[in-house]
Amino acid sequence: MDFSISHLCSLLIILIAGVAHCLEITSQGPTSIEKASSESVKLDCQFSLAPEDSGPLDIEWSLLASDNQKEDKVVILYSGDRAYEDYYPAVKGRAHFNSADPKNGDASINLTGLKSSDTGTYQCKVKKAPGIRSRKMLLTVMVRPSKPRCSADGPTLEGRDVVLRCTSSEGTNPLQYTWEKTSDNKLLPASAVLDPVGGTMNVRNASTSSSGTYRCTAKNHVGMEECILQLGITPPPNTAGIIAGAIIAVLLALIIIAIILFCCCRARNRKKYEKEISYEIREDVPPPKSRVSTARSFTSVGSQRSSLGSMSPSNLHEYALKPQYDKIPSVEEYERPPSHAPLPPPVASKMAGPNLSRMGAIAVMIPAQNRDGSIV
Repeated sequence: MDFSISHLCSLLIILIAGVAHCLEITSQGPTSIEKASSESVKLDCQFSLAPEDSGPLDIEWSLLASDNQKEDKVVILYSGDRAYEDYYPAVKGRAHFNSADPKNGDASINLTGLKSSDTGTYQCKVKKAPGIRSRKMLLTVMVRPSKPRCSADGPTLEGRDVVLRCTSSEGTNPLQYTWEKTSDNKLLPASAVLDPVGGTMNVRNASTSSSGTYRCTAKNHVGMEECILQLGITPPPNTAGIIAGAIIAVLLALIIIAIILFCCCRARNRKKYEKEISYEIREDVPPPKSRVSTARSFTSVGSQRSSLGSMSPSNLHEYALKPQYDKIPSVEEYERPPSHAPLPPPVASKMAGPNLSRMGAIAVMIPAQNRDGSIV
């Protein structure tokens, strides 16, 4: 019995000693890493072997599935003294062993050109019979904030509320926004209300002292970006003056329109009146005589000529001064407008009669007409 107990104890000691000297993962680094997109990361996995570990060395890196119903995805593999780095298409060409010969105890890998889809839990498993060990690491690939856009909402007038906005279209949460004034006294307005998550700053009852240059910074764990905003607070416009000016402008426009209409109506009435006067003048002019009466008039004129021939120069003078109404106007004279009516000939002087009689001329008096066409 005593022999059996001592024998079992010695066997237990041997087993404990063998386990203590088998394959071990010796890495002591962090098991959670945060990196920015497009950067590189080293997933550390150092190991040590025991003399009893005599089997072939196998190293396997896999991306564990977040859902238990899905299978894990092998990222990179080392087996049979050969590395298989293009095993997983999603990281093809971006996953490499850190050591050219992982058998030396370095199973670490490097991932380059990180993407947000690379986020997940990675497991390093080292096998060398009879030993087998593994280590898990959580990798979070974060997207740095894109350059934010700064803007001001609402009218930038004195006495009004002005909202300054800062928005970054890209970036892994949590994103934090901060506002600061970079001009004048570099102090934010006392009435400013900040929202670090939404990226807004509400300046209540803004004054001209709120004018200046402001800077917004968007940041997360992997980077930061900023934008600049120039804010100018102006006094409110004179509303009463604007309204009065508008009323005066409308009244002036109405007066001008009224004057134009009045001038147009007056010109139209004047043309109508002149047209009616011309019609009245034409109605007052007697129609031309017939050919028979014209012939008779010529006969009477001939008789007068014969009688005039027997007159003495003194009688001719008296006859010339006497008004004559026996001349018959021609058709052209009847149709001629009143404005073009010929003026009556000047009265012959006392010495004009004898001269005219010697030349064989006959003195004829032409009836005169007024401007309206009536016979005087």
